[in-house]
Amino acid sequence: MKRTPVYLVLLTVFIDLVGFGIIIPLLPFYAQHFGATPTVIGLLSSSYSVMQFLFVPFWGRFSDRIGRRPIILMSVTGSFISYMIFGFSDSLALLFISRILAGFMGANISTAQAYIADTTSVEERARYMGFIGAAFGFGFMLGPFIGGVLSRISYGAPGFFASGISLANVVLAYFMLPESNPRYSAFGIQSRGSARKISWLNVAATQSAFRNHGIRNLVLVFFFYTVAFSILYVAFPLFSKEILKYDAEDNGYFFAYVGMVGIIIQGGAIGRLARRFGEKSLVTAGLAFFVSALVLVPVTRALSTLIVSATLLAVGSAFIAPSLTSLISKYAGTGEQGSTLGVSQSFSSLGRVIGPFLGGFIIGTTGFAWPFLTGAIMIVIALILSLRAASPASQKSG
Repeated sequence: MKRTPVYLVLLTVFIDLVGFGIIIPLLPFYAQHFGATPTVIGLLSSSYSVMQFLFVPFWGRFSDRIGRRPIILMSVTGSFISYMIFGFSDSLALLFISRILAGFMGANISTAQAYIADTTSVEERARYMGFIGAAFGFGFMLGPFIGGVLSRISYGAPGFFASGISLANVVLAYFMLPESNPRYSAFGIQSRGSARKISWLNVAATQSAFRNHGIRNLVLVFFFYTVAFSILYVAFPLFSKEILKYDAEDNGYFFAYVGMVGIIIQGGAIGRLARRFGEKSLVTAGLAFFVSALVLVPVTRALSTLIVSATLLAVGSAFIAPSLTSLISKYAGTGEQGSTLGVSQSFSSLGRVIGPFLGGFIIGTTGFAWPFLTGAIMIVIALILSLRAASPASQKSG
């Protein structure tokens, strides 16, 4: 197998996630600048994920049909446009338009996962899915740091920076990223006999995936985990501003630290840990770390406690995401990688629809502790589901 295309797609994902990471800790403060309430901030954060929930499965199935490269090119171009709108925003309405467009065009991660599944063996897949997690971690380390520093200039400045690196990503993908499947040309022309009908919202693909009990349980684990994680997108910045007196730059440092820990684990250790303990054990351990972090955050008043909770959060996420993705890809058939991973990303997007809105709504109605405790309840549900999920090998042998 040629390694170069794999590393190129990882670089493409990394650049895209730097831009994404720039926006995350900044968005609640930018929205408050235009007078948004916590509930409206939650809706703004959720608008991106509403579009991802509706369209990521379509892009995943479409990448099975026309190839991975055209979809990645489309996605990074959409990121460039959406960040430009973000930078020029002078109203809450434009912020909503920016995030909706970014969500609609945001097929990068699921398509990159399918690209990895196309070009790696089953034995090494967890390792390379971990590299995607490491790229995510790098993005979440550098992006929030850059966004926090640039927010000193203006809230729009980070958006312009993100649009610039997204444009560089378009150029990189166009000139250097090959197609991962030999059935397709560089521009998505499919070989004879490989066409398949696709549905717009992929209801059939979801139904097909859920007939497999293993995929169904793991997708639901992904969903509940993502609800809990995405509650933090709104709840933590608002909590830190009110209780810890942090600003956008301070929040950037927090998310950067979480990303740095994720890099250390996903960039080198996750493959060895998966081979020794298995992906399912890593998911279980990651969920246990994550729920501990969520319970600890509401009582945090000192930097030392915040570092402990951030470390637990980062380690848990680093175990959960690549291990779940690897397990789901092992359940999927060879010709269904994009579709099945698209379904899992769709439910993850549904979690990101619910989480930010839930976080903002709960803060606005009950206070700052309950969003984190609600997330902990979601993780307990995910833990129960993960313990009930059989391994791919035992399911097939059964």
